[in-house]
Amino acid sequence: MKVQNLSTFSKHILTVRDSATVANIIKNYAKTNQLYKAKQLHSQLITTAYPLCTYLTNIFINTYSKCGEVGYALKLFDKMPRRNLVSWTAMITGFSQNQFFLEAIATFCDMIIAQEIPNQFSFSSVIRACASLGFVEFGKQMHCFALKCGFGCELFVGSNLVDMYSKCGVMRDACKVFEEMDSTDEVLWTAMIDGYAKNGDFEGALLVYKRLVNEGVVIDHYVLSSTISACGALRASNYGKCLHSVVVKLGYELEVSVKNALTDIYSKVGDMESALNVFGFDSDRRNIMSYTSLIDGYVEMDHVERALTTFVEFRRQGIEPNEFTFSSLIKGCANRAALDQGIQLHAQVIRFNFDRNPFVSSILVDMYGKCGLLDDSIRVFDEIENPTEFAWNSLISVFAQHGLGKEAVETLDRMIRRGVKPNAITFISLLTGCSHAGLIDEGLNYFYSMEKSYGVVPQEEHYSCVIDLLGRSGRLKEAEDFINNMPFEPNAFGWCSFLGACRIHGDKERGKIAAEKLMQLEPENSGAHVLLSNIYAKEQQWEDVRNLRKMMRDANVKKLPGYSWVDAGNKIHIFGAEDWSHPQQKEIYMKLDGLLDKIKEAGYIPCTESIPLNVDEQTKEQLLHHHSERIAIAFALISTPVGKPIIVKKNLRVCTDCHSAIKYISKVVNRKIIVRDNSRFHHFADGLCSCGDYW
Repeated sequence: MKVQNLSTFSKHILTVRDSATVANIIKNYAKTNQLYKAKQLHSQLITTAYPLCTYLTNIFINTYSKCGEVGYALKLFDKMPRRNLVSWTAMITGFSQNQFFLEAIATFCDMIIAQEIPNQFSFSSVIRACASLGFVEFGKQMHCFALKCGFGCELFVGSNLVDMYSKCGVMRDACKVFEEMDSTDEVLWTAMIDGYAKNGDFEGALLVYKRLVNEGVVIDHYVLSSTISACGALRASNYGKCLHSVVVKLGYELEVSVKNALTDIYSKVGDMESALNVFGFDSDRRNIMSYTSLIDGYVEMDHVERALTTFVEFRRQGIEPNEFTFSSLIKGCANRAALDQGIQLHAQVIRFNFDRNPFVSSILVDMYGKCGLLDDSIRVFDEIENPTEFAWNSLISVFAQHGLGKEAVETLDRMIRRGVKPNAITFISLLTGCSHAGLIDEGLNYFYSMEKSYGVVPQEEHYSCVIDLLGRSGRLKEAEDFINNMPFEPNAFGWCSFLGACRIHGDKERGKIAAEKLMQLEPENSGAHVLLSNIYAKEQQWEDVRNLRKMMRDANVKKLPGYSWVDAGNKIHIFGAEDWSHPQQKEIYMKLDGLLDKIKEAGYIPCTESIPLNVDEQTKEQLLHHHSERIAIAFALISTPVGKPIIVKKNLRVCTDCHSAIKYISKVVNRKIIVRDNSRFHHFADGLCSCGDYW
């Protein structure tokens, strides 16, 4: 029967066969998502006074719900003179499918009041609503009710119960449901794999997959995409390659979810060639998840330009970014301190209405902080309506990076007053802030109260922060005693912090011990050799300096070259020490020489002891004068508008002499200069630095 002939229908009740035909037409519209035709048919049935029985009304409710018109479905439901179990279930499912989770739960309760006994489908829908809302206690009641009604071991209900418990973080109950099932299918196994993954137990997810294989369960593309995603989180590339071979063997390589998962794992392990091969050239089989996985990979490899190019590429194809796309791109800009690109992405975030997304906002807080714009970072945070734990941590980290320990402590107090519990990451940032601000007693108090007052057990990173806290302040004996009483050996950061403190405070003996420990942990790391060499040079023990450099040559340990970069004219300009490669090198060095004359007149005296070489003073002064950060500042002065703050990024710690010189430069040129080294930010203005010469 064709729809255009419905106007000739009899006004009398038609046969069951006719009703079945109409029902099939409506069901087909639901399957093919043809909402307009379903509405047209519905209006023709009403116009011809065709009797809409409960059966057909239920099918219309289901069709409207599947097509996203839950409002139409509800109007039909409310006007029904008689409802049956299918009516109630269709409405509950419709609400749940369209993310009206509270309404789904309320309708389920109304059904019980109407003395209708639920079936496995109504149970599944209401449990799904509980999972989405995190209503674990109500979900447990539904679990008990399902058991009472005899549906507790039904596969559809069991899968949703596993999903509900895992989403609510109760994996013990999810496992119990799984083990009590009379039979299993791939949907239930997938729910278990996803459950472990959602709770961060990626090894557990892989063990479930292995068990699934051993029991001979059918492997579908949902199982594979979930398992590959768990591999991606673990960066288990070898296991991921094995799964890739299973994908090819079973013929799932064209499934979008599987392609996305494979792209993700290869991107995370830095194998961008394989990621691009999986990604392919068929644009019809790419979606925003595919592109976001590629962007994540480029960001992890610090190929921010490639990540931004990928963003432009999919925007040209009309694909809209999501919050994860923006978070990854902004993170890349933050790590590179690429302010101009970060600001442009912020504008895109606002355009796509993600500026209220707590996760994206938190990344923006971090980005502006890492780019040196502290006020903008605070402003973005203040605009977050309900800051999450991640947002608070971002702000505390920003204050720590800028050496504002007092503000970091105050932010922690605000965080606790707002009912947000600090975690391990919070205390790493807090202790770092205390260390850079010289808040020794405050930092120690927080460290020793972490577990007792906040339930956070100190880990290696926290102990390393305390070593830095004590060492930076010159309390080397206390730092040594602290190391000796630690429950484990310090990590590389801990020994590096202690070695750096020994260099600053001239403790050769402790410095040698720290350097030896650091060389054992990271023999290829040149930092230990360089710091120990500086200690020897300070004591003018040139023979020891030469021996150490020979040791580096013999072991093929190369000193990490220092370089600085600055943004100007929508480009990143990178400079090394004694760098003569820039097209404007003549103007740069003229500016640099002029600055040297001016800062010497203002009182600058070169600190040549920071050069660990046995050469004359004039040569040392020349080497200091051509350090990368000074070249970058000279370039910024001739390339950026007068009065605009200069922001320079450096891959190594700024040396003592450059720190002194930049203070004088900020005074003689009357410009604010912000330098981000590998440890923290220094804000130079009017001959002073924000660190107060304590860094």
